[in-house]
Amino acid sequence: MACIRVGSVGIGGISRGVHLPGIDRSPDLKLVAVCDIDPEALRYAQEKYGIDEAHCFTDYHDLINCPEVDAVDISTPNYVHYEVALAAAEAGKPYAVEKPIVMTSEQADHLAAVTAEKGVKSMVCFSYRFKASARYAKDLIERGMIGDIYHVDMQYYQAWGLPHCHTPLVWRFEQQYTGSGALGDLGSHALDLVRFVTGKDYKKIVSHTGTFIHEREKLDGSGMGRVDVDDFANYFAEMDGGTAATFRITRFGYGRGNYQTMEIYGSRGAIQYELDHCAPDTDEISICIGEANAEAHVFSKLPIPQKFKVDQMQSFADLINGVGDGKAATIEDGRINQHAVDAVIRSAESGTWEQVI
Repeated sequence: MACIRVGSVGIGGISRGVHLPGIDRSPDLKLVAVCDIDPEALRYAQEKYGIDEAHCFTDYHDLINCPEVDAVDISTPNYVHYEVALAAAEAGKPYAVEKPIVMTSEQADHLAAVTAEKGVKSMVCFSYRFKASARYAKDLIERGMIGDIYHVDMQYYQAWGLPHCHTPLVWRFEQQYTGSGALGDLGSHALDLVRFVTGKDYKKIVSHTGTFIHEREKLDGSGMGRVDVDDFANYFAEMDGGTAATFRITRFGYGRGNYQTMEIYGSRGAIQYELDHCAPDTDEISICIGEANAEAHVFSKLPIPQKFKVDQMQSFADLINGVGDGKAATIEDGRINQHAVDAVIRSAESGTWEQVI
């Protein structure tokens, strides 16, 4: 198979930490162009990955239209996702886009429709689908090991919003750039992970969101600016078959790094998934299956089989090459996710259950 030449739009933290290293590791991908409005970001790509100046762009249209670019990788702030992904789809080029995919369900519907109409392959970077323990948990559930699922309890806590962290008014605290706060940043991951592992869709949601710190220092040092998104989001969901799911999402989880725990309780067993519990980015699962273990209240940690260990950006290459395993999120998964996120937002405003439409 020919090497897939990738152009990457947005060279910020998630790009430098996940996307660009993943592209570099893949034998099927080659980074050939980058785009960012920040000159420092372009210098970083030149120095780190050897991108020549002719392929360092400040306008994403130029990168997408570049004949040397076969596929587009999108790691911009949320408010730019829609327009860049739409341009890639209209140009007939496969794309990978960070989450949440867009700002509204209407944008998600349109982007998904154009992507399907153009026959473009797409991947949404719901990165926890690529955690080996999450895939192992999904496999156990698909094999009927825990029976019918009654409850899912999902927690996703980070700490960088706390007062002692002195985090300034970065774009993730402004609605015009991010759409929602902890909900879109962390909660969209949680919604997708639960849906991925259980294989169930959301029917209706009721939520409570709020903001603890209403002002933060502006990045230019000109004073304080208003935070107009949520710092936390708690919500309940009814899923297919009556499964009851709870979610607790916050950037104010003291002492937490990137901590997740998901407990799944069924008629014949239970699974607990944890990320970042013992060491950063370490994921593991424990299970309680069988009457003897149930009576003794014993959960046993399972070693993760090698076959469940995959790489996010390699999965993008596999998807383009037609050899993917079908587990990476597509734009349709992103569209479904955005409708669930919007239901959480509507419920927080109405104080009532909202249908996921």
